[in-house]
Amino acid sequence: QLQLEESGGNSVQAGGSLRLSCVASGYTFIYPNYLLGWFRHVPGMPPMERSGREGVAFIDADGGTSYADSVKGRFTISRDNARNTHYLQLTNVKPEDATRYFCVAGNGAINATQALRNGPWGVDYWGKGTLVTISS
Repeated sequence: QLQLEESGGNSVQAGGSLRLSCVASGYTFIYPNYLLGWFRHVPGMPPMERSGREGVAFIDADGGTSYADSVKGRFTISRDNARNTHYLQLTNVKPEDATRYFCVAGNGAINATQALRNGPWGVDYWGKGTLVTISS
């Protein structure tokens, strides 16, 4: 089993930047092989249901990345295998980016492009989420 814990959620001004982190614990000796990513809650959808979450960014074991169109060019995903940690750098934050962000990990041998296409059903482990809000 793998446990994931997010941090870094905060209030940020529109146009500002923020970095989210996700630290893994437990079954981490194969951490470099995991697909890693971030989802976020879609406002108006059931908050505790995976069906109410959209994929934001993914990074696979080979370092390949994928991004939702809504964040492409503004968000950057990265991983540090030595620290069992992956990150999501948010820049030029928009009001519609304000929501809860969940980090994820997947066991399967899929790449980042496939992970974005598979949605919330293609990953195996979830963090509890970290909240990003927009301040005026």
